[in-house]
Amino acid sequence: MFRFSFTRAVCAWVLAALAGAAGAAEPPIRIVTEEFPPYNLTENGRITGLSTEVVEAVLKEVGVAAPIQSMPWARAYDIALNGENVLIYSITRTAMRDKLFKWVGVVAPSDWYLFSRADHPVTLGKLDDAKAYQTATVNEDAGEQYLVSKGFALGKNLQSSNKYEFNYEKLRHGRVELWVANDLVAHHLARRAGDDPAKTLVRSLHLPDLGGNDGLYMAFSLKTPDAVVERFRKGLEAIKKSGRYDALNKKWL
Repeated sequence: MFRFSFTRAVCAWVLAALAGAAGAAEPPIRIVTEEFPPYNLTENGRITGLSTEVVEAVLKEVGVAAPIQSMPWARAYDIALNGENVLIYSITRTAMRDKLFKWVGVVAPSDWYLFSRADHPVTLGKLDDAKAYQTATVNEDAGEQYLVSKGFALGKNLQSSNKYEFNYEKLRHGRVELWVANDLVAHHLARRAGDDPAKTLVRSLHLPDLGGNDGLYMAFSLKTPDAVVERFRKGLEAIKKSGRYDALNKKWL
């Protein structure tokens, strides 16, 4: 009888210890992003790019292994907005988004413009002037959200799609007069289409409110433990101090 009770006690202790260890383990992290070259892009079935390599360097620094999923931005944004333990990257930090995520830090430089075609340039003195034209946007990206917050309207003077390359084609073929885009992305897509961006694109209006002085971030969903966010913050700081971050910028820019 004693032996049976002792065995039960030992089993109960082992189960409790295992349960405690499982409870102490960090939950798995889901990483989402979009096709946003040269920051994030899929080549030969693998996601790469400047921001991606920075994120991978941080993952290595903090000792976390997690796959990266590329998908349309609206879907990635919704998953990060509502999910648990979700990391999203190459995201612009705006006033509207500030309280919606837990921000880790900048992973790449960024600057936004309203672009027009060099053979049909649009002169804009201020943002409101752009309301008289059709502008290409990407569904729920920072550019679209920013313009909507400034009184632009989808279906009126904004034409939304789910891929940045679609918008370059719209501008290129005259289906829109303007395109709101990140500077590096716009130039990359123009070159990928076989064009010289210096000869085909005009920066009609700078949009400094879209994080031009900060850059693109990596951020966690609100339903992520603060300890995880802080661990990644320290990891990002570490690769910046070591020179790895600057080396990746030189590689891609």
